[in-house]
Amino acid sequence: MSATHAGALAARAPLRVGALLGVLGVVYGDIGTSPLYAFKASMDHFSDTGTAAWEVLGILSLIFWSLVLIVTVKYVLLVMRADNRGEGGILALMALAQRVVETPRLKSALALVGIIGACLFFGDGVITPAISVLSAVEGLEISSPGLKEFVLPISAVVIVALFAVQTRGTGSVGKVFGPVMLVWFAVIGVLGAIQIAAEPSVLKALSPSYAVALIVEYKWLAFVALGSVVLAVTGAEALYADMGHFGARPIRVAWLMFVLPCLVLNYFGQGALVIRHPKALDSPFFLMAPGWLQLPLVILATAATVIASQALISGAYSIARQCVQLGFLPRMTVRHTSSTEEGQIYVPQINTALMIGVLVLVFAFKTSDNLAAAYGIAVTGTFICTGILAVPVFRRQFHWSRPVTIAVFGFFLVIDTVFFAANLLKVPEGGYVPLVLGLALVALMTSWKRGRDLLLARWKLDSLPLASFLARLPASRTVRVPGMAVFMTGNPDYVPAALLHNLKHNKVLHEKVLFVTVVNQDIPEVRQEDRSAVAELAPGIHRVTIRYGFMESPNLPRDLADLRSLGVAFDPMQASYFLGRETLVQAMAPKMPLWRLWLFLVMARNAVSATEFFRIPSDRVVELGVRVAI
Repeated sequence: MSATHAGALAARAPLRVGALLGVLGVVYGDIGTSPLYAFKASMDHFSDTGTAAWEVLGILSLIFWSLVLIVTVKYVLLVMRADNRGEGGILALMALAQRVVETPRLKSALALVGIIGACLFFGDGVITPAISVLSAVEGLEISSPGLKEFVLPISAVVIVALFAVQTRGTGSVGKVFGPVMLVWFAVIGVLGAIQIAAEPSVLKALSPSYAVALIVEYKWLAFVALGSVVLAVTGAEALYADMGHFGARPIRVAWLMFVLPCLVLNYFGQGALVIRHPKALDSPFFLMAPGWLQLPLVILATAATVIASQALISGAYSIARQCVQLGFLPRMTVRHTSSTEEGQIYVPQINTALMIGVLVLVFAFKTSDNLAAAYGIAVTGTFICTGILAVPVFRRQFHWSRPVTIAVFGFFLVIDTVFFAANLLKVPEGGYVPLVLGLALVALMTSWKRGRDLLLARWKLDSLPLASFLARLPASRTVRVPGMAVFMTGNPDYVPAALLHNLKHNKVLHEKVLFVTVVNQDIPEVRQEDRSAVAELAPGIHRVTIRYGFMESPNLPRDLADLRSLGVAFDPMQASYFLGRETLVQAMAPKMPLWRLWLFLVMARNAVSATEFFRIPSDRVVELGVRVAI
């Protein structure tokens, strides 16, 4: 069945309640908790001179039309059409964009845009748990002011517990995510509707004229306020990134029929409350609730923020694995937490780094208001990267005309750029955090990519062509011994260095030899029938190519065992894996800047071994060292 036909059938299939609950629990956690801080942070720019009703309407209008234009039109209706065989996200879009362009220079430029977007996503992954958990726990100050000094310790405990349970995977707790978020959206929607009923004039903010009036009247201050307004659309990228887990249709239906209405009701409810009681601006979200409901609302908000953080943490694992598979990061430990769901993974290195980063931010900024200054740059930067990558995809794959493509995505790029520029004003107050983190990750990824390219070029220079080796093999005195040897090689046209070293030192060659090349393709998953290809090069010697998509984790023994159907009698208990362990050193004339070379060498020394990464039994591995200067 073709992908197009399958997609058409999926579009006509009835939606399952479980799918919609899953979407609520995973996809909309981040954007669903934005009402905790987005409206207050936006209004704080105008609170010094008192809060006028028309100013509240102006901010609400900006928030509403941001939700409509950026989330609904750009992501839900447009960008989600650009799926890479069902998968979404910045790296999937990058692979799609590279596929439809021709020039190597343009492919490299698009790769850089994708890397920047992925790095900004990691920056978002550090800030989101910090600001979400802090803003929820700060609700304790409203119900019990005496608990103010416990906000930071409680937040730290929640964060540590959140990261500690990651080893168990999201499968067991995911069943409660959807119902909790269903209750969350229903509660915030009802609270907002009650306030709107008391002040129905707030609905005038649906007109964009109030947003325009605010911008015309305040000009620079309104521009500054946009840096906080964008907090209402954080999490929009999750709609696209999680498309592969649920499909586009459940995400669209949940957004248009439930999530968007509940968010609008809550934002407008906060505005209605502030219009009637300006002092409520101190904490408009929690003050919408009656006193008896405030403590339960704090508990519900904390649960919702944990879910929002969980979704982003899981996304960070997926992005990290994609970066490894696409060659932008060294090998990492990837543990599967589900026996049935390939996408449920746990990456210890990423988990530890995120936890440390989140705790540092919590204790450094202390309040969600302070953290709001650091939030926004990573989100808006990712918006820009997505818009740039979408241009060649819609132009070439969807055959949009050039004027239409430029007009549509040019319009969104202008909006995204304005939001990004407004957030740049936050750099002195904390906006430097995602920028520094993003730049550091870009330096790491580009250094790794450049180092691997140089290593491959050096390896080709020093290697023996496989055709020459096979031509001389019958006339050589090489002794063939019983058993099967598996040699890993990055280039199937050259003899693996491990084989040459084995011949040099042991002077034998096994009766059965497999030259195995693992190819990472720019598609999410490879069909099982396309997984392996085998070619017999000489008696007992086969070339094997095994393909993986960027959303998959390699399992070499399993896939080699499947070669029996292709005529190769692979016996796992008789196979020995010969791997080359490279010791990298600095050359006399390095081809990389010294700082890049240092980064590359540090990452290479801390990379997960090929044995663990490819899930090869350690008792079947023979490692042969080689010293390489780059």
